[in-house]
Amino acid sequence: MRVVDMTTSYAGPTAAMYLADLGATVIKVERPGGGDDARGWGPPFVDGVSAWFSSVNRNKRSLALNLRAHTGREALLRLLDTADVFLQNMNPSKLTRMGIDAETLRARSPRLVYCAMSGFGLDGPDSGLPGYDLVAQARSGLMSVTGERGRSPQRVSTALSDVVTGMAAAIAINAALVRQRRSGEGETIDVSLLDTDLALMAPRIAAYCAGEAEPAPSGGTDSVLAVYQPFETADRPIVVAIGNDAMWQRFCAAVGLPELGADPALAGNADRRVHRPRITAAIAERLVRRPAAEWLRVLGGVQVPVSLVQSLSEVVKDPQVVARGSLLPVPGSQDELVGVRSPFRLASQTAPRNERFPDLGADTRAVLGELGYTDQEVDDLAAAGAVGLDTPAVAS
Repeated sequence: MRVVDMTTSYAGPTAAMYLADLGATVIKVERPGGGDDARGWGPPFVDGVSAWFSSVNRNKRSLALNLRAHTGREALLRLLDTADVFLQNMNPSKLTRMGIDAETLRARSPRLVYCAMSGFGLDGPDSGLPGYDLVAQARSGLMSVTGERGRSPQRVSTALSDVVTGMAAAIAINAALVRQRRSGEGETIDVSLLDTDLALMAPRIAAYCAGEAEPAPSGGTDSVLAVYQPFETADRPIVVAIGNDAMWQRFCAAVGLPELGADPALAGNADRRVHRPRITAAIAERLVRRPAAEWLRVLGGVQVPVSLVQSLSEVVKDPQVVARGSLLPVPGSQDELVGVRSPFRLASQTAPRNERFPDLGADTRAVLGELGYTDQEVDDLAAAGAVGLDTPAVAS
C-alpha cells in the first residue's frame, strides 16, 4: 500500500504514521529547505531534531519537492500515479491552482483515495479558514467544559484534536481502501479538526439538547456518573470512577461509609446526582485521612476503578506502560527521543514497526529513481530548485 503524505504539523502526520505502523509505505512530501512545519517546533530539540516532529513521523520516507516549480508538480503527479492514498492539508484554492485538488486527481486516477484534512471541512462558510488544535477546542465547546470551577475555560493540554483527527482519518482511509480493493474505485475523504472535537463532545451536546443545563468548567466534577472525579488523599490526588450501583455499594463498604450505601435516597445514579455535593463532601472528608497508596490497595481490592493522578515522570515508568511496550525509543537517539506506540495491537504483528523518522529529503533520489528519473535528471532538478536532496536536521 503506497501512501503519499503531503500534510504538515500533527494531525495529518499522525494519520500517515498509523498507516505506516500498519505496514503501508508512506512517502512524506515536504518543501525543500524547511520541510514540515513541525520540524521547527521546539524546544526541546535533540541533536537538531524536534521531539514533537520525531514523535509523529516514524516509518516514513521523505521526498523534498518544490511544488511552485512545474517540474516539481510533475514529479508529484508521477508519484501520485503510483499511489493508493493521498493526504493533504493545504488551502483549497492553492490545490486547485496547482491541479492537485480532489476532482482533478481522481479524474486522472479514479482508484485514488484522496483524504483532505483541514480545520473546518471542505464546505460551509468557514471552509477556507486556517485551523489549529486550539481553535477547534475553543469552537467545538470542548474548552467551555474544561478547567476549574469558576475559572476561565482551559485547553486540554495536549494535541488532542490533532491526534484524534489523525485516528479518524486513518479509520476512513482503511474503509476506503477496502472499497478500492473490491471495486477499483477511490474516494474523497473530508476530515476536519472541528468535526473531530464535535465528536469528542457528542455526549455533552446530546445531554444539552435533551434539556440538561449548559455546562461550565467544573474541575471534572460534573460527569453523568455521580462519583467520577478526583479527590485529595493524605499525600496526593487520586481519581475514583463509580460506574454502577453494585460498585457504589462496594465502595461505600470499603471506605467506611456504610450509611451512604444503605441510604435508599442514594440507591441509583440519578438519585446520587441529585445529592452529589453531599456525597462528594463525605467522600472527600474520608479519603483525605489516609495516603493514596492505601486507597489504591483498598479500592482495587473491591474492583472499584481508581488511579493516582500521575505525572509524566511516573507515566513513563508505569509498570503497565513498560510491560506493554507503549513507549518507542527513536532508533539512534540514545533514548532521548521517544514516540508512543499506536493505540492498537495486532496478533499478527509480533513487534511494532519502528523506523527512525526521515531527514528532510533523505529519500528524494531513491523515490524519484523508482519513478524512472535518472541520477542526472535528479541532479538537474536539484540544481533548478525543483527538488531537495538529503538535509540533516538542524535546530531552528
